[in-house]
Amino acid sequence: MSAHNVVTVEVGLGERSYDILIGPGLIERAGEEIAKRLPKARVAIVTDEHLAAAGHLDRLRMALDKTSTASTTTVLAPGEKTKNFDALQQVVDDVIAARLERGDAVIALGGGVIGDLTGFAAGIVRRGMNFIQMPTSLLSQVDSSVGGKTGINSPRGKNLIGVFHQPKVVLADTGALDTLSPREFRAGYAEVAKYGLIDRPDFFAWLENNWQEVFSGGPARAEAIAQSCRAKADVVARDEFETGDRALLNLGHTFGHALEGATGYDSTRLVHGEGVAIGMALAYRFSARLNLASPDDASRVEAHLKAVGLPWRLSDIPGGLPDAETLLNFITQDKKVSRGALTFILTRGIGQSFIAKDVPASEVLAFLDLSLKR
Repeated sequence: MSAHNVVTVEVGLGERSYDILIGPGLIERAGEEIAKRLPKARVAIVTDEHLAAAGHLDRLRMALDKTSTASTTTVLAPGEKTKNFDALQQVVDDVIAARLERGDAVIALGGGVIGDLTGFAAGIVRRGMNFIQMPTSLLSQVDSSVGGKTGINSPRGKNLIGVFHQPKVVLADTGALDTLSPREFRAGYAEVAKYGLIDRPDFFAWLENNWQEVFSGGPARAEAIAQSCRAKADVVARDEFETGDRALLNLGHTFGHALEGATGYDSTRLVHGEGVAIGMALAYRFSARLNLASPDDASRVEAHLKAVGLPWRLSDIPGGLPDAETLLNFITQDKKVSRGALTFILTRGIGQSFIAKDVPASEVLAFLDLSLKR
């Protein structure tokens, strides 16, 4: 595969800047791309059973063999429930047992779960090792692999334990997306739509017109991924540690994480991107309820999510939900809470999101109560 098929997006963080490479065949090119940046490094690959079965692991090992890059492998169970201390300990133990040094690297070959967990392990073992992201799902290519947020879940909430640890490079092989189920692809698309809804109204309008080609794998797919990565890279460069603007990337996530918690992280009922989709629809509808945005904007968001086959209201989650009080409890556990006041990403219209602090819990409770009846 020639390099001209690859789009490069830079994440500008001074001395810790790195490239996101987006295109087909990047798993096959991994050995040379890693050797370019980390000559003579040995690597530990972390992946899950699904990706190993799909052949991605064998392709990566062959690519590393071509550049004589020594590697070890840890294969974990797939799914959100793997983001726990037991799996973290296994990865850390395997890296130490392989006698990898600080200058060596840990590779995350997988979706958001593998990326978050592996990045956290790389951030803490030997007080910080090199980390390489090789995202294989749409969600991880456009969101979780970019920006250095890593972590695992606590029984008390999602992503509550972790560190910021930036990768050395992100290799986003668009060919890997062909092995995703339609449901996983749709779930990842929610994060693509999110960038338009945050501050790129033209991009959202483009998605409304081109989403079918994004799904079918034409040039629009690579364009959508590159646009999403540029949007995220811009925000991360401005606010690496989420003290300000970066919180905008949580559009839909405060509601979404609460829904994931309320369904017990049961991926048969709800996966992360689906939670985000419903969360974004709720954020737009809540903004309309507070007279911040037009109900027409909320309807437009709901119509697009519905058109692509994503859930957009609470009743779309199979198996029923707890009451509004219980959902509010999950929201107050979220990291977006500061000194007890609720912080939400709300909106004044398509592409006009903003950080709203001190949102009254009573308003959220009343809104959730109403939304449960839709």
